[in-house]
Amino acid sequence: MGNELLNLSNELAGIVERAAPSVVAVHARPRFSSSGVFWRPGVIVTAEHTIRREEEITVTLPDGSSAAATLAGSDPGTDLAILKTEFQGRTPPKLTAQPAPGHLALAIGRSENSGVNATLGIVSALGPEWRTWRGGRLDRYIRLDLTMYPGSSGGLVVNTAGEAVGIASSALSRIAGVAIPASTVDRVVEELLARGRVRRGYLGVGLQPVELPGHHKGLIVLSLEPEGPAAKGGVLIGDVLVALGGKAVEDTDDIQQALEARGVGEAIETEVVRAGERRKLAVTIGERPRRN
Repeated sequence: MGNELLNLSNELAGIVERAAPSVVAVHARPRFSSSGVFWRPGVIVTAEHTIRREEEITVTLPDGSSAAATLAGSDPGTDLAILKTEFQGRTPPKLTAQPAPGHLALAIGRSENSGVNATLGIVSALGPEWRTWRGGRLDRYIRLDLTMYPGSSGGLVVNTAGEAVGIASSALSRIAGVAIPASTVDRVVEELLARGRVRRGYLGVGLQPVELPGHHKGLIVLSLEPEGPAAKGGVLIGDVLVALGGKAVEDTDDIQQALEARGVGEAIETEVVRAGERRKLAVTIGERPRRN
């Protein structure tokens, strides 16, 4: 039994040692640093909620030295931000097999004073694609049962093969820490490098579910942005939205799914019930304004 524990201990230490060259400390907020991961050469991924300033950002590199970094883009919806630095870094191996509830997971971070650090736990739950309370879409729900210290967010979550499960975040769930899936990180990094932000479509309406005659459901328009996409497309307060892009809509998740299937600036067929009659309108999808 003693040898088995010693072997396990050594294996875990080896995983942390191999992952450490990919992980940096990010100094972009008062008091606490966060962690970041070299996702590409010269490109560091970290947790967006830990970026409190856009200038004078520095990172502590794996060799203990400090380097300047610039904010290249951020997406509050998925809690991801990317920094660029002249140091190339070492990128972690990507996931080859899906995690499962009960699999061991390590969250690996770094701080300026203590260097690389790690917490051990398990994947406590795994679910399908989900939308965060911040409005972003994650490819999988990966809940972690491990301690999330103040500097853990933005760190690398790995499995026992040392593969990148994703990026650690304490801001996307009030229940527990989560791993932002590696596939989501890849997708968001592509868009942030291209545009500096993730463009999300919106209609500029306030909606509430209602039931229509014949047990049909829809969304009544309670408010309209005066110059918003829906208002410009002819939608009125009191209209009941019943279909978007040719698909029935019953709640706001249906709206988001329909918008994500189309691009910003694209016209989408919008079907409403007005005064008991169905009407079809063409609404040009707008870009959701960024929160300050």
